[in-house]
Amino acid sequence: MTDIGLPHYLAVAAILFTIGVFGIFVNRKNIIVILMSIELILLAVNINLVSFSVYLGNVVGQIFAMFVLTVAAAEAAVGLAILVTFFRNRGDIAVDDASMMKG
Repeated sequence: MTDIGLPHYLAVAAILFTIGVFGIFVNRKNIIVILMSIELILLAVNINLVSFSVYLGNVVGQIFAMFVLTVAAAEAAVGLAILVTFFRNRGDIAVDDASMMKG
């Protein structure tokens, strides 16, 4: 039976990070896909932090992962609030029209 070690977690995190970066670069029109891609990137960072924390026997990586989760939750809440306000004012959520929100 094979053991799941640090390289396996790093490979999964690298795949998630790559999907997140491609999601941002390929689809710049849909703001929801961009927000989901940012969440994938933050998830990949969390996997790296926790896997290195367990591998090194140190709790600091897990504490940083909790901070990253807090930032991700705040980013999702603020991003969705801006998105809902933008949709109410404009009627669509096209990223190209976001420059009209400048005040």
